[in-house]
Amino acid sequence: MRSSRRQFLRSGGAAALALVAGSELLAACGSSSAKAFTLAPRVSNGKLLVPGESRVAVSLVDASQTLMSTGPKTLTGSIHDSSDKIVAKVSADRHDAGIPQAYWPFRFTIDKPGFYKLRVDGDDGHGGDFGVFDPAEVTMPFIGSKIAPFDTPTVADHRGVEPYCSLTPNPCTLHDITLTDALKSGKPVAYMVGTPAHCQTGACAPALEFLVAAHQRIGSAVSMVHADVYADNAGTKFAPAVDALGIDYEPVVYLCKPGGAIADRLDGIWDQIELDARLAALTG
Repeated sequence: MRSSRRQFLRSGGAAALALVAGSELLAACGSSSAKAFTLAPRVSNGKLLVPGESRVAVSLVDASQTLMSTGPKTLTGSIHDSSDKIVAKVSADRHDAGIPQAYWPFRFTIDKPGFYKLRVDGDDGHGGDFGVFDPAEVTMPFIGSKIAPFDTPTVADHRGVEPYCSLTPNPCTLHDITLTDALKSGKPVAYMVGTPAHCQTGACAPALEFLVAAHQRIGSAVSMVHADVYADNAGTKFAPAVDALGIDYEPVVYLCKPGGAIADRLDGIWDQIELDARLAALTG
């Protein structure tokens, strides 16, 4: 399990694996699908989503098997259950500011555990598969659960993580306090785990920079903390923060109510616009 999780994180997490899967699907479709696009879900294929509101972000893969940097302003589609029954109609606007690939974050509510497929108008016919699981089966923190206190690396105490922040050219400013202290602050908490130095999809560094920018804008209204994924500069050993959460993907940001109840979570990719909107909902 640890070996597979290491390979998953080192490959750039869900986004990279989804791109490989999408490319294989596209190649298998042949010339009949040359004008269609393939969905690349930017979400872990592990047990992550639970009944209730979910977010599944997707990017698009074109006929050259490349993640598209732009695309339609809005994608529309539907969620299908395992019997191909439509359980929700969905739409998502394009987000592409300050990130290398465009993405579309679909939000929808599913009440029952099961396996589902996202179909988007104009896709190659395969769509994107995802699962919704009974909370009792999910070990990673999910919306509605509480995030556990953890003493993340700070400027004053790196706690064996070197570098304590891999953002370049300078470490980020979200290491003044630990997650434990943030949860004791009585404020909403934004907690991000991601490794700018080792994320092959190019999503982690912008994601962290967006969180830093949000911190500069809203100040102390939200207590914000970042933890890196690896404990060494070579990326050979997980940082304790990863094991504490039990996650198998990055980046992720948990948006928590005062006290630690997770109100929202952004997985895989986000931009400044989406992050700011979700922070506004958290503080509103």
